[in-house]
Amino acid sequence: MGEAMTVIRQYVNEMEALIARSILEAHDVPAVVLRDDAGGMLPAMHMLYPVRLAVRVQDVGQALFILDSPFEGDIDDDETPGVDLSDGR
Repeated sequence: MGEAMTVIRQYVNEMEALIARSILEAHDVPAVVLRDDAGGMLPAMHMLYPVRLAVRVQDVGQALFILDSPFEGDIDDDETPGVDLSDGR
């Protein structure tokens, strides 16, 4: 029998949900994206029925920690590689 799952996030955009799922799966947390958009024929239905991201009940804490953690590769705007902003241009 399948394991119990719970929805941890809702998204208006399916791509955001898929990225979140990919992040979780990269950390060995199984996740599924649930959507009701008539098989892709009515993507505007996401406004009424958000795309949902679900994980196993025992993975909820770890999944939320992963998704809420800042990305270590983030850079400040003033540290953009290859761009020198010091000359005022």
